[in-house]
Amino acid sequence: MKKKKSKKAVALKYDGGSANAPKITAKGEGHIAEKIIEIAEKHGIPVKDDPDLIEVLSKLDINEEIPPEIYVAVAELLAFVYSMNSKKKS
Repeated sequence: MKKKKSKKAVALKYDGGSANAPKITAKGEGHIAEKIIEIAEKHGIPVKDDPDLIEVLSKLDINEEIPPEIYVAVAELLAFVYSMNSKKKS
């Protein structure tokens, strides 16, 4: 029998003025992951389902900047968020 994988979520914040790279602001599995997603959606924050990226990001600590090795993946994520935000404003 296959064991169902627990849902994971990671939240990022990027403040271009004071940070070199986005930081992990929240992360969790199961109920906590669902709550992170619920809060994001409640506040109109785009949510992207990318299990591979979540797996990498979930290994980082809260307030830790993302490492240079995953800048490209996170840049693609940020492009998605900016795209979603501009569609909302239209």
